[in-house]
Amino acid sequence: MNQTPMMEKLPAACRALLQRVALASLLAFFAANTASAMDKPAGKVILTISGKVSKPNQGKLAQFDLRMLEALPQVSHTVTTPWYPRKVTFRGPLLRDVLNAAGGSGTRIKAIAINDYAVEIPLSDALQHEVILALRLNGKPMAARDKGPIFVIYPYDKFAPDAVQRFYDRSVWQLDTLQLD
Repeated sequence: MNQTPMMEKLPAACRALLQRVALASLLAFFAANTASAMDKPAGKVILTISGKVSKPNQGKLAQFDLRMLEALPQVSHTVTTPWYPRKVTFRGPLLRDVLNAAGGSGTRIKAIAINDYAVEIPLSDALQHEVILALRLNGKPMAARDKGPIFVIYPYDKFAPDAVQRFYDRSVWQLDTLQLD
């Protein structure tokens, strides 16, 4: 094996140990990346993530069915919104957990609804706030008539009244696709 001058000065046992450590590190890296690949959805796909995705499960896309989203840790927000006459409770996985499951990265998220309505969400929102992809409304699965099956929900009541409107504006209902840039 061709050695660098520094490696040649090391005793043979040290060189062999360093080579084994390097090989073990490389194997661990590949094993971790292989083990973290997402499963393919078994049911109907309700969310597709495209763009900067490092753990795709369908070509270059990361797709989720309801079971996959429900398998992630769930968070609830009981909030006041302009869409319902009284406080309601939404439940679903954190946006950042969904992005992490897909190996998502970038700085911007384009959230697109079933009807092609689209809004840009800064990736920093997913990291700084407990933004959820709500799957349940008051304990029941969200039907399309209730803005489901996925509704982007922020913890609105934690924001100052003069700041909350921008978060309402980023709250896409009937979410279908997230494009990561």
